[in-house]
Amino acid sequence: MLDKDDIAGLERRKRAALINCLPGFKPVVLVGTADTKHATNLSIINSCFHVGAAPALLGMIIRPAPAGTERHTLDNILATGQYTINAVSESMTQRAHHTSARFDRGQSEFDACGLSERWLDGHAAPFVTDSPLQIGLTLQEHQPLAINGTHLIIGSVESIQFASEAWRADGTIDLALLGIVTGVGLDGYHLVGDGHRYAYAKPDTRPELI
Repeated sequence: MLDKDDIAGLERRKRAALINCLPGFKPVVLVGTADTKHATNLSIINSCFHVGAAPALLGMIIRPAPAGTERHTLDNILATGQYTINAVSESMTQRAHHTSARFDRGQSEFDACGLSERWLDGHAAPFVTDSPLQIGLTLQEHQPLAINGTHLIIGSVESIQFASEAWRADGTIDLALLGIVTGVGLDGYHLVGDGHRYAYAKPDTRPELI
């Protein structure tokens, strides 16, 4: 067992690796942004989550910038109010992970990491051409969190793009069919299987497989 003092006493990187594994498998996405001069940026994020469906909202946490560094993704979102979330497929994992390097502001991760930009009229941020699930968002709320200096970003979903054959009749998306990976910690990428789906749960019956 590790208690709070044990955890606090770990070397910084080892502690970060441990705590990042605790939530288990998480979404791993590429966040596409551009500054006001259309210089692009791409960043891998493992903290994307559902906020609501009506209106359609997604949230994410952006970590604070270490001393002497910048958060280009956050700066661009605050400057333009728009960004994209792009799922990562198995063939993209190495290039997607490369975007976590601390590139200079003038260097686009799209170019440096071998990923292609895709632009839609009316949206001020680039999508990732290779991604099997591309989501365009507009910033709705930004909350700096005093507890640890992170930033909560909540955006409204403006567009969704994915292969039509992955859209089930009940409205869900077959993410396994799209080949989307999930993440563990800061450096693990895993394919998922078909899994199990159950009918809507009611107190008096056991939910059936669907």
